[in-house]
Amino acid sequence: MSPLGAGLAVGGGLLFLLLVALVTSYNRFVQQTTLVEESWSQVDVELQRRHDLIPNLVETVKGYAAHERSVLERVTAARVAADQHRRDSPPQRRPFEEEVGGALSGLMVVAEAYPDLKASITFLQLQRELTDTEDRIAAGRRFYNGNVRALNTRVGTFPSNVVAAMFGFDRSEFFELSDPAAATPPQVGPALTEETP
Repeated sequence: MSPLGAGLAVGGGLLFLLLVALVTSYNRFVQQTTLVEESWSQVDVELQRRHDLIPNLVETVKGYAAHERSVLERVTAARVAADQHRRDSPPQRRPFEEEVGGALSGLMVVAEAYPDLKASITFLQLQRELTDTEDRIAAGRRFYNGNVRALNTRVGTFPSNVVAAMFGFDRSEFFELSDPAAATPPQVGPALTEETP
């Protein structure tokens, strides 16, 4: 083989390897982007479940503590606002979901002042469901943020950042709660640790 032929073969081999690396990197970006979207949809399902529990919770509390109108109105208004922003990006939704969490925490504090309400089986069941939902939201948020971190790392590191720039893959934003009270599930009373009759 002539030196020119050998040089073309080497150049062709390198070009082929570069093409394979490019396709592999592109496919990994597609997979990671899809994983971020999928993990967000799981968080969204749990946020919607929380929103769905609120009307029953408000009605139950209203039956025992109707004069706590401002607290009940805050919870309802927070839910409505969060529902109106359901199609927003995770960072845009954050303040609305924080308000829902804060309003629910306020509702649980009010419930502590009403022994009959705290003893209500309906309230206890709703409180359990809400606590379970908050736990799933927290787990889903951690999974989503982990996937965002992995994607962002690839977008920002060489040589994958070249592929990201070529094909328009961007960083995703984390879904983090800045209000420490909203980042923790609403507190539940000691009655929840006991079995209901």
